[in-house]
Amino acid sequence: MTMDVKDFDYELPEELIAQDPLEDRSASRLMVLDRETGEVQHRIFKDITEYLRPGDCLVINDTKVIPARLFGVKKDTGAKIEILLLKRRENDIWETLVRPGKKAKPGTVIEFGEGLLTGTVVDTVDDGNRLIQFHYTGIFEEILDQLGQMPLPPYITHQLKDKNRYQTVYAAAPTAGLHFTQELLAEIEGMGVKIAHVTLHVGLGTFRPVKVENVQDHHMHSEFYIVEESEAKKVNDTRAAGGRVICVGTTSCRTVESASTEEGVLKAGTGW
Repeated sequence: MTMDVKDFDYELPEELIAQDPLEDRSASRLMVLDRETGEVQHRIFKDITEYLRPGDCLVINDTKVIPARLFGVKKDTGAKIEILLLKRRENDIWETLVRPGKKAKPGTVIEFGEGLLTGTVVDTVDDGNRLIQFHYTGIFEEILDQLGQMPLPPYITHQLKDKNRYQTVYAAAPTAGLHFTQELLAEIEGMGVKIAHVTLHVGLGTFRPVKVENVQDHHMHSEFYIVEESEAKKVNDTRAAGGRVICVGTTSCRTVESASTEEGVLKAGTGW
């Protein structure tokens, strides 16, 4: 059986894509689908408490988004180059996605922030990704915070004024959890709903477009996950007591699915 990429086409009118976040995260809109009747309701996100009940367990991903998008220039020609940091290796070497890739051959030196940070392309690896060794004075994370931008989805064209608005309040990669506030999470816990934290560091698969006609031929990259013993216990205790396990977004969902046995028991540990 093949899965044609065209089967996933849908119309998304540009004027309906929210470009800037609301001041109150939980005032965003919430679409509710009744899977039995097909009825759709349009609610406000804070109404999510009406769909949770005591004994449930809400699973959230607490990874943090770094400002991993850097804009630089080739030192010899001044040509503009954009890179996306994917995975840290040893000795300040990162695996990166580079655009345009043809300008980033091994040996190429790229300058960021008028020389505050420089990077040398040392190799080309899987799917044309580049290994870049960075050179700087000081602390890399502080320089990245100064120069880097958030890797926003392609449908968000406005640049964020506040980088923290593309973090969830529990320090995670959006977008499903973006609308929870600390007050709303406290209210949910007060209802008798457990909140379990897992960690999935989102990888290249999120940014790499599907270019094949048959979706099953698409190469998916692996992602690193962490499930602590205490959090696995919350999920397993919930299931044993007949409660519902509700994952916030696809990242927490695929972490729970990947780390569970065939019998549905969530195992603590780390892995890819």
